[in-house]
Amino acid sequence: MNAASTVFQMTVSPDFPPKRMSGWFIFNTWLQKTLEQHIHLELYQDFDSQREAIAADRVDLIYANPFDASMLVRDKGFVPLVRAIGHADECLIAVRETATVHTVEDLQPGCRIASTDDPDVNLVGMIMLEPADLDSSNTQSVHAASYPLVAKSLLRDEADVGFFLEEAFHDLSNLVKSQLRPIVHSQISDISHVFLVGPRLADKRDAIRSVLMNMMTDPKGMAVLTELGFSAWKILNQEDTEFMIDLMDTLKA
Repeated sequence: MNAASTVFQMTVSPDFPPKRMSGWFIFNTWLQKTLEQHIHLELYQDFDSQREAIAADRVDLIYANPFDASMLVRDKGFVPLVRAIGHADECLIAVRETATVHTVEDLQPGCRIASTDDPDVNLVGMIMLEPADLDSSNTQSVHAASYPLVAKSLLRDEADVGFFLEEAFHDLSNLVKSQLRPIVHSQISDISHVFLVGPRLADKRDAIRSVLMNMMTDPKGMAVLTELGFSAWKILNQEDTEFMIDLMDTLKA
């Protein structure tokens, strides 16, 4: 297969809001036309299946979760392109509105935690429970496939607290949010999803970054960004990426 007919694969961290799925397909179509390059968008149902694809070198472009950035950059040779402005990955912990819990310190050993398999949110969420002397050894995990299902677990009294990506919590319906109460949220700001390019597309890195940054000045490109819920990209340099990776590694320790 020659270079012109090579099909590269793009994927997106599985924790993107479901309502943005069509936006990513629109983005991929726009990117292919702009770059004049075949790019297949593959969306994975969970982090494990996506990581299997990454390990098998089937991924060339990825809008990646910050938790996986270390592996992608340091183990798989990916390099940074851009990040979305105003989209830090903050974690929010919520309870039912009727719960007697008002602060993290009110939580007791044995409490049930509803969460998705979103790794950075779960990492930060558990760190925020430390003031109550809670960890994986004295809490119960209630897995949910999505953030709306985390909310449902709380409303059905199947869990005592829920971990949310803050943006995902605010995307819940007003009816659902009115029945929940946030008790704490993170304020890290330096952790976010990042757009990375893999080794097979290394020679197109500058071209891809250029077309992404030009989206904000092109009406069609701006419309595509809006479909994704973004306002603009910011160039992500190697130093910024390494700082975020070091911060994530520190939080994991």
